[in-house]
Order: sequence, then C-alpha cells, then structure tokens
Amino acid sequence: MQKQFLYRQQETALRHTPRCCWNCCISSIAMCKHILNAQVSIRSPCCRRWFDCAECHQEQENHELLQSFDMTFACKKCKKCFRKDAREFEESDEYCPHCDNHFVLEALTPKPALKIEGEDARVDSRMLKDERVRQEEERTIFNVKDAPNRLG
Repeated sequence: MQKQFLYRQQETALRHTPRCCWNCCISSIAMCKHILNAQVSIRSPCCRRWFDCAECHQEQENHELLQSFDMTFACKKCKKCFRKDAREFEESDEYCPHCDNHFVLEALTPKPALKIEGEDARVDSRMLKDERVRQEEERTIFNVKDAPNRLG
C-alpha cells in the first residue's frame, strides 16, 4: 500500500514539471464553484498544482496553502503562463501580458435564486418581457408604498 502511494507521488511529480503544458494541468480541474468569473488559474507554491481560488485548494488538498509573494498565473483566454510579484502589483499588472485580458475583476459568487424554466426562447417567447412595450402601472386610490404600515 505504501509503495503504491509513493509510486503515485513520483508519477505525478514527473508529470507536473515546471515545463509541463498548461492543458495537461488545467483541463483536468473543473471550473471554480466559488468564483464564477475566474479569468486565471493560480499555481500554488506548496504542491505546484493549479487552482482557481484558495478555497478550491483548501477543499482538494489536505495541507495549508503556502503564501508567497511571487505568484504564477495561467490565463484562461490565451492559455499562457506568467509571473507577477504581489509586492509590486500595479494597475498595469491587472492584465495578461500576452493577450491583455483583464483578470483582476470583482468576483462573482454564486447566489441562490428562484428561476422559472420554460421553453427555449427561440421557440416560444411568451415568457420573455418585451422591454420596448411600456408596462401599465398599477392604478389604485391607496398609496401602495404605505400599504404594509396600514395592515396593522
């Protein structure tokens, strides 16, 4: 059992070298469920594996994330790797040096929502609201904004 574990560690160490191709390492990892608009993957300095965020590393690995100022990124648009120093991070460093993809964005986190699923909008568009048509306002003799206060 111990030999198999050591053999697997050696095999992954050989497969994931610094010159390893980006597709080999990144394509095996699923999309990040914590950040919906992740533009780059970050190589962790402790285990040299690629993750979209620190929470993904925490879920998949059994060790703490080693923090380092020298960060290695892999752009998901052009699929090229580059390094940045976190101590000297400027506004121009928010873009990929190869394709100018803006990778420092406000993170979109998934939120629970109640949605109605209908037929494909190209087939049946009755559920879509037409923004061009002016909607009729609700006509009443009472002030709708004061209604919750009057219910007592």
